[in-house]
Amino acid sequence: MKKFDKPTLSIDPWQQLKGFTRARIALGRAGSSLPTKELLDFTLSHAMARDAVHLALNVAALAQDLEEQGFSIQLVHSKAPDRTSYLLRPDYGRQLDQQSRRQLQAIKLATAFDSVNLVIVVGDGLSSLAVERHAKPLLTEIKKNIPEQWKLGSIVIASQARVALADEIGELLGADIVIMLIGERPGLRSPDSLSIYMTYAPRVGCSDADRNCISNICSEGLPYETAAKKLIWLAKEAIRRKLSGVALKDESSVQEIAVTDQLKKLLKPE
Repeated sequence: MKKFDKPTLSIDPWQQLKGFTRARIALGRAGSSLPTKELLDFTLSHAMARDAVHLALNVAALAQDLEEQGFSIQLVHSKAPDRTSYLLRPDYGRQLDQQSRRQLQAIKLATAFDSVNLVIVVGDGLSSLAVERHAKPLLTEIKKNIPEQWKLGSIVIASQARVALADEIGELLGADIVIMLIGERPGLRSPDSLSIYMTYAPRVGCSDADRNCISNICSEGLPYETAAKKLIWLAKEAIRRKLSGVALKDESSVQEIAVTDQLKKLLKPE
């Protein structure tokens, strides 16, 4: 009787690649459709993304947490009165309502002779989940890296906010630089991604080309410490060169490598 060798199981290289990315690859197939597990996973991710868009930010809880960390807080609201208006009218999310505008104008008048280097705005954006999870630890890291001679204004928590809302806030408060921490549009794998937008000499009418962006700040993305260091490097350069946006490139890693090389040379034994 002829003996046959036992079949050897080949390892699917696609399954190995899945260990290096959260992208939806190597999903497999069940007939002409997806396997049940992959279909359920997609449905869950889609539901989480929708929830992240519609979930309201607990502003009171966030404000309390930040005050306990020693931050001064101001609460403002965009022109969008509710979430439906916010989603249907993006332009409303880029403008302060009348009450918030008067509030910030009053603060500026009360501190007319005090210059502010940095104003940080925390906006709910399209993912309040991102703000809830990452704003507090990220602000803690940013605070550690801010130069001692800089004056940090109040942290402004903005509801129903779009990125450009920070320009009006920064202009009203007379800030050299305004920074917006905002929840980004959720993806099917990342419903809680936070981004930072930085603008030098903020004013109403700034375009996206005037801003620098640091994105994908989340548990499986850019760490808080790295994001904070990149931000402060950009802010220092913005003040030194009096610009931001496309004219200001993030070369913090290049500079860090150069400093490391110099230290190695100094410490190298003769």
